[in-house]
Amino acid sequence: MGIPAVDLKDFIHGTPEQKANFVKELGKAYEDIGFVAVRNHLIDETTVEKLYQEVKNFYDLPEETKLKYEDKKLAGQRGYTSFGREHAKGSNAGDLKEFWHFGQEVEGDDPIRSEYPDNILVDELPDFNEVGLKAYKDLENSGRYMLRAIAIYLGLDEFYFDDKIKNGNSILRPIHYPPITSEPKSAVRAGQHEDINLITLLIGASADGLEVLNRQNEWVAVTALSDHIVVNVGDMLQRHTNNKLKSTTHRVVNPAREKWGLSRFSIPFFLHPRSDMRLDCLPSCIPAGENAQWEPISAGEFLDERLAEIGLKK
Repeated sequence: MGIPAVDLKDFIHGTPEQKANFVKELGKAYEDIGFVAVRNHLIDETTVEKLYQEVKNFYDLPEETKLKYEDKKLAGQRGYTSFGREHAKGSNAGDLKEFWHFGQEVEGDDPIRSEYPDNILVDELPDFNEVGLKAYKDLENSGRYMLRAIAIYLGLDEFYFDDKIKNGNSILRPIHYPPITSEPKSAVRAGQHEDINLITLLIGASADGLEVLNRQNEWVAVTALSDHIVVNVGDMLQRHTNNKLKSTTHRVVNPAREKWGLSRFSIPFFLHPRSDMRLDCLPSCIPAGENAQWEPISAGEFLDERLAEIGLKK
């Protein structure tokens, strides 16, 4: 697969030794390359299959129908974002993709509800809405366990992240990379970038193309396996750990010319905390006698900065 693999069952249901070994392997992978493949996660195969089918159904809708669900005032945070609008940080070339965003459905009477726009529902495809929101919760739950393992690795209380991600600003993004119909001028399907959030959970993509940049400055292809999800560190977690855990540069490259006529689908879940979480470097991650490598900032402030850098927010 090009990256290390772990079994989440060892952490959730394993012996103390298996749990400790999972934490050790995960931490090493996140210090070395920032990516890991995870089996026995908490989203079942039936949900994944149904989600991919409904995502294909949505992108098969006529362009004028899809555009009904794009609200540019939302900075791409809910509903549809049309082809080429987003670009990688530091690039002006729009990525060769269109995407949809499902957001948090706030539980209880949490006042944070006022910070989030409502999810946009597709009138033509009720099953798209239903399975998207189910997958959101399954991936959020998987991510909660991954963050518990990360907390242990960092020497924190196991449940350190729990209250920080409860009703957090996470996003499920079903992406469509349409067939390539002419020679691209400069953009690839997704330019090289690092993710904004704490961690990203990626359901296996429908075609190859994902590559990560290793410590030797080499691009390594990551081949999706149907029974694994890929989970990587985002910039928020790298910042919070004073660069101890690695937010690795990655990209989605264009396929060989003979495969230009094929669509590619990919469904990442960007696990974000609540906007008031402090991303200040953890004291335990700052070596004695050294200063923090990042200035203090909140998750909400950092997200606003990055959305502007990638062209979704003015």
